[in-house]
Amino acid sequence: MTTSTTSTSTANSVLVLDFGAQYGQLIARRVRDLKVYSEIVPCDTPADEIAAKKPAALILSGGPASVYAEDAPSVDPAIFELGLPILGFCYGQQIMATTLGGSVAHTDKGEYGPAPLTRCDNGSALFGDTPTEQTVWMSHRDAVNTVPEGFVVTSTTDVCPVASMECAERKLYATQFHPEVKHTPYGNDMLSNFLFKICGLQPNWTMDSIIEDSVAAIREKVGSDRVILGLSGGVDSSVVAALCAKAIGKQLVCVFVNHGMLRKNEPEEVEEVFTKQFDVEFIHVHAEERYAKLLDGVTEPEQKRKIIGTQFWEEFFAVAQDLDGIKFLAQGTIYPDIIESGARKTGGKASTIKSHHNLIPFPEGVSFDLIEPLDHFFKDEVRALGTALGLPDHIVHRQPFPGPGLAIRIIGSVTPEKLEILKNADAIVREELDAYNERLYQETGERNSEHSCWQYFAVLPDIKSVGVMGDERTYQRPIIVRAVESSDAMTADWAKLPYDVLAKISSRIVAEVPGANRVCYDITSKPPATIEWE
Repeated sequence: MTTSTTSTSTANSVLVLDFGAQYGQLIARRVRDLKVYSEIVPCDTPADEIAAKKPAALILSGGPASVYAEDAPSVDPAIFELGLPILGFCYGQQIMATTLGGSVAHTDKGEYGPAPLTRCDNGSALFGDTPTEQTVWMSHRDAVNTVPEGFVVTSTTDVCPVASMECAERKLYATQFHPEVKHTPYGNDMLSNFLFKICGLQPNWTMDSIIEDSVAAIREKVGSDRVILGLSGGVDSSVVAALCAKAIGKQLVCVFVNHGMLRKNEPEEVEEVFTKQFDVEFIHVHAEERYAKLLDGVTEPEQKRKIIGTQFWEEFFAVAQDLDGIKFLAQGTIYPDIIESGARKTGGKASTIKSHHNLIPFPEGVSFDLIEPLDHFFKDEVRALGTALGLPDHIVHRQPFPGPGLAIRIIGSVTPEKLEILKNADAIVREELDAYNERLYQETGERNSEHSCWQYFAVLPDIKSVGVMGDERTYQRPIIVRAVESSDAMTADWAKLPYDVLAKISSRIVAEVPGANRVCYDITSKPPATIEWE
């Protein structure tokens, strides 16, 4: 199999060197929010490989390790000789200091959370017009105690005498704090100063330019050949379908594999939308019974995912083999998929959190080339791209839904009874929170306002609970409601839903869903949890 993508070029962009940071992906997002393309690469990427990508600047992320630990992440020292502007955060500042001749030491006490910072009066271009006294977000115990030759200290805190440093002549800047998080109020100003005033970049990475580049790349790659796409009905595959349809029209074939674990009424909605919305060939594969047999008695979540992923390819390629002229496979793989799977495009350096069905290797003998036009986009960027492509809101803002479907929202074995309970409960959760979000949208004009829910669904645990209904004892299933606030799925906080909304969801589920007698609300953030339960 040949793997190939249509990701955006890194020219005139920023590369984020990832040292295992909690906020590594957030850095890339913040840069993109300023309309500059950014991409994450492993921290030990050789300088010549970085130079070959022709970036305009580098950002060194934070990380959990000590720079003096035996297995501490390192950086190719030659990157500092490339003549590129470089900005380091937290561990990034420490690795810059130690690589260039400075030193790092363990501080008397750690510094975690908000910290009052004082700028030094040296006219730092990074700080620009930000206040002399400001609050920043810290998370460290080690800190620079000696700056490298040619560097000056540009800010301090009570705990950290080198809260930031720079060598303006070489365009090397670093902070011990985290400008990328919203808890550093002037952090976005600093990023903006670095990108536009120090690096001289232009904010020209827009949806129109993305569409133009992606369509051109698809046309160039495909030529006169045909492309097959696994269409789920979610926003990722829908945007890929729209991009491919715009680029190559009827050379695209969309295959919808129905594994029986979609949300209530979803198969019918998918077929209706995509037979009318797109002028492409649409094939509906009914595989419900085959999946049910394969999953019978399976309880381990990764085994579920792998069974579903493997069977997906079996079903998909059975169709593909009957089609003529298919050379390419298009997929809705997005950046969080790759990062969470520790997959091929991060150099395998990220730890595997969970498997994704569209990242499982192809069966032996398959020779389709891959087209993954979204492989370096975050979810909200994909939604913005869908809107720019003219997709309707009910597709663009469709709830995120995992490839394995409800199978991984049913804890334990998957049975027809459990599927029916969860489908009905999930439909109520989505109906009520759709309405809640719509009310907030009417009030704020924002789709993802401060208190709106980014993702919400029901989970069916593998337990039963005692209840009383109609003066009779019941022993039925509890339903767990999961609702989170997020912008990119990399981090998330539980949604602070009003009690009346939660009460209505609970009363409706207990009253309307046979087999359910209790409702619980998950109030765990990501991290430490994931958004999904399995």
